Amino acid sequence: MAAIESFSAAHPSDPQPGDLIEIFRPAYQHWALYLGDGYIINVTPVDEGPPATFASARSVFSRKARVRMQLLKDVVGNDTYHINNKYDGTYAPLPVEEIIRRAEYLIDQEVSYDLLGNNCEHFVTLLRYGEGVSDQANRAIGAIGFVTAAAGAFSLLGLLRSRSRERQY
Repeated sequence: MAAIESFSAAHPSDPQPGDLIEIFRPAYQHWALYLGDGYIINVTPVDEGPPATFASARSVFSRKARVRMQLLKDVVGNDTYHINNKYDGTYAPLPVEEIIRRAEYLIDQEVSYDLLGNNCEHFVTLLRYGEGVSDQANRAIGAIGFVTAAAGAFSLLGLLRSRSRERQY
């Protein structure tokens, strides 16, 4: 596996139209799709105006999002990013012309948003592959499942201990 090189607004990469862009925010990753000429398409909260760098943090709590075409450097801000077409081995990318046509059709549209079921990564993978997937959401769902199972196990253990104490007296 090749090393992944990170870029920033000050040191940009050379993405190709249709590439997935993973932007590293302090607590999560935001995803966009590169359109060309320095522009990306991504989802932001419906009430979002500049600055775009805070868009994804607010969108976590939103049920609606707006599809926006923005300059990659403006969306990245002071964060880093890399080109990450990580699903290419699993899903065949659509032809670039089709990806761009589908993306441009959605600009300024309002779409539903759900952190676990329909987030920014789902949005861009749907454009690139025709299939909305998100490892980030799958990891979160797995973590929620693990925490729920652990909480259930501890609750059951507490119940068994309390019943055991009741029998002793």
